Order: sequence, then C-alpha cells, then structure tokens
Amino acid sequence: MNEFLVEISLLFSGLDWLSLLDILLVTLTIFSLLALVRGTQAIVLLRGIIILVIAIALLTAFLRLRAFSWLLRSALPALLISIPVIFAPEIRRALERLGRAGIIVSFNAHATPDIQSVIDAIASTAQRLSERRHGGLIVIERQVGLKDYADTGVALDAAVTVELLLQIFYPNTPLHDGAAILKDDRVVAAACIMPLTSGETITDRQMGLRHRAALGITEVSDAVAVVISEETGNISVAHNGRMIRRLDAARLKNILAAFYRPRGGMSWSDRLRRPFARRPVGAQRNKEKEVAGD
Repeated sequence: MNEFLVEISLLFSGLDWLSLLDILLVTLTIFSLLALVRGTQAIVLLRGIIILVIAIALLTAFLRLRAFSWLLRSALPALLISIPVIFAPEIRRALERLGRAGIIVSFNAHATPDIQSVIDAIASTAQRLSERRHGGLIVIERQVGLKDYADTGVALDAAVTVELLLQIFYPNTPLHDGAAILKDDRVVAAACIMPLTSGETITDRQMGLRHRAALGITEVSDAVAVVISEETGNISVAHNGRMIRRLDAARLKNILAAFYRPRGGMSWSDRLRRPFARRPVGAQRNKEKEVAGD
C-alpha cells in the first residue's frame, strides 16, 4: 500500500501546467470525436474496435504469444488504412460540421430578407398543394451551399411567392418533377435532383422518392426540406436526416421559424455550439423517425 502511494505521489509531482494542458487537449479531442459520431452507425463500429483493442492488449500483456504479436504488428499498417475507409461518411460529416462551426463571424453586407413572408409563402404553398394532392419538394438552403444540386435543375433566381411555387409543382409541367431550392428570399432553381437517403432502416415501401430525397439532402447538408405527398397529401419536414410528418400550415410555420435562417443570419454562439448539439432523444426522436409514403 505504501509503495502504491509513493508511485502516485511521484506521478503527480512530475505534472506541470504544460502536462495538464496536454492532457486537457487529448481529453477534448476524444470527447469531440465521440460527440461527432454519437447517434450514428459509427459508434457501434467504434465500440467494437475498442473492445477488440482492449482484448488484444490484455492477451499480449499477460501471455507471451510471439506469433500472435507478430501478426498484430504486421496487420497494424493495414488497420490504420482501413479505419478511414470504414468511417469515411462520418469523417466527411465531421469535417463539414467543423467547417460550419468555423464560420463564426459573418461579413454579409446584404440586408436581411423578410423571413416571415418567406415562411408564410412556403406554408401557404404546402397547404394548397396538400389540398390538391399535388406533390412537391422545397429545399431551403442554410449555411451549407447547395450550388452543386441547383446546377442540376433550371435556374430561376426569382422572388419566393405562392403563385410561383404552385406553378412549379403543377402536375405535368416541365419543372414539377424535382426539388425547388430556396436561398434567403429567392427561388434559386427548380427541377433539381437531390441525393436519396442512405439510411439502411428505410425501405422503398415506407416512402416514395420525394421523401427519400428530402431525407437525403438533409443528411449531406444542414438544409431543411418541406415535402408534400402526392399520394396522401401529408406535409412533412426533414432536417438532419430525420422527418416530422403530418403537419398543418400552423405547425409548419412554427417549425420553419425555428429552423430557417438566411445565410449570415445565425449568431456566432449558435454556430459555435452547432457541432456539439445533441440529437433529439426519447419521444421526439421517435416522432421524427416516422416517415410518410409518397
């Protein structure tokens, strides 16, 4: 017991402020990595890797397994290469979040658009499309640019109005099949092709292409997508790879008011906290996981 206390005292006597800073940086790095993969499939793989590493370390520490140790040393370079390949989607999302957090100060000199009028136009359009059973997909650009997806459609650069959005999604017109991308108070483009969701728990029988595209674009960006089902008339909102369905115009306005921010409209504190924001849990998460058929 005395020897143990002596070793502990020697350990802490060698610590200085630089060592404490070093330990703090390592702790913050590990915490940030865990926060970025929290709630994703990567956390399961990471847990398996940690268990495997601990088991191997215990075996090699207490047993003299020369052949097994040689095998581990030989396989280590391949393992270091395979880990970035396995976690490629999560690494990409983590870097995107880090990039969005880096935009702390905005130098946008343009006047802030009338967001409430845009929200009212979107809600009114969604309600009227729902009543007529006309399908629609409206994607609202936020901090992550959607120029690559806007280039796949027809450029418009027009003011957001109910009449324009209704005309875009009128059946059998050239622009109705695809998504309309909104940026601030402008309709950037229509008939745009969106990426489909990569969620393994979603099947084709659960949702149509519009809903899969709405989830897909919110998985690769921070956009908000409003989708109207052509089959049921249900109004849904997708954000951060999750969907809230069966909305009316009033609830849609409240959700868009909470989510929709023009470029440069987010405060520096919100941007700083965004990469570490917790995902919805409990009943709210279960509710957002519901999806509607198209």
